[in-house]
Amino acid sequence: GDWGLGIGDWGLGIGDWGLGIGDWGLGIGDCGLRIADCGLRIADCGLRIADCGLRDWGIGGLGDWGIGGLGDWGIGDWGLGIAGLVGGGVETGVAIVAELLLWMDPMERPGPEAMAVDEWLLETAEQPVLRVYGWQGAWGTVGYFGKLADAGRAFPGVDWVRRWTGGGTVDHRADWTYTLVVPAGFGMDQARGVESYRQVHGALAEALVAEGVAARLSSGDEETGLAACFQNPVGHDVMGPGGKKLAGAGQRRGKRGLLHQGSVALPCDDGMSLARGRRLAGVLAQRFEVAEIFPAEDEVRRLVAARYGNPVWTERR
Repeated sequence: GDWGLGIGDWGLGIGDWGLGIGDWGLGIGDCGLRIADCGLRIADCGLRIADCGLRDWGIGGLGDWGIGGLGDWGIGDWGLGIAGLVGGGVETGVAIVAELLLWMDPMERPGPEAMAVDEWLLETAEQPVLRVYGWQGAWGTVGYFGKLADAGRAFPGVDWVRRWTGGGTVDHRADWTYTLVVPAGFGMDQARGVESYRQVHGALAEALVAEGVAARLSSGDEETGLAACFQNPVGHDVMGPGGKKLAGAGQRRGKRGLLHQGSVALPCDDGMSLARGRRLAGVLAQRFEVAEIFPAEDEVRRLVAARYGNPVWTERR
């Protein structure tokens, strides 16, 4: 009936399911707050509404939902275990951007260069970019307002660079580091800081859940006030079992757009890093492609000399 054809009520997004005006509507109707009338609850599914809405539910209805139900949607992703991971606080929702470039940056750089590349991306990117990268040497970063002396006492033996974004002190010797750049005009630059933070971390938590990690978003009640990022869970940070903070970030927004610099306390090898990057990109965007990006090295050197490698910048606080 309504589930079978995939072209009528489901397919083109015009009928009861399509634009979200009918039974699925704004979360008010028969299938609104619950998918009970269709057999499952959104909390139990652990999937983004985007996946259930205008993309995977559309013309591919028979494939993804019909005979293929026991595959992509059935006993696997929908049936077992996802509810316990997502129901604890991961809010599923639509993709943040329509298109995204995933750059698995193969070059490990020292801290000042790593930060300079991020600023270069913000200044030059013409579409959203997710950069995943590593570090050359033992580096930590201090937030824009952080105190360098406190960082040194907390993590001795680490070289330091000051970020252009806020947030706490991060030891990058054993983490998975990523940057999201969303240029102006792609929506997120207009969002309030707390909302863009929630959106990105919600996507990250969802990607980690797909990896098998029991991730959720913090309510903010666990905040400690400590300077070390992973010892101070703030609202919408990503949390794991036992109240352990798994991911934090700093953001900066300006006329060029949004810069989000994030760290996940779950290091992994190259193969797993690529898989995690692809999962995160797939949640952040409706469509993404893996791309090679080549920074303008002369501009990177200029930013290192003017800011990130300059003691005046690093030691300002």
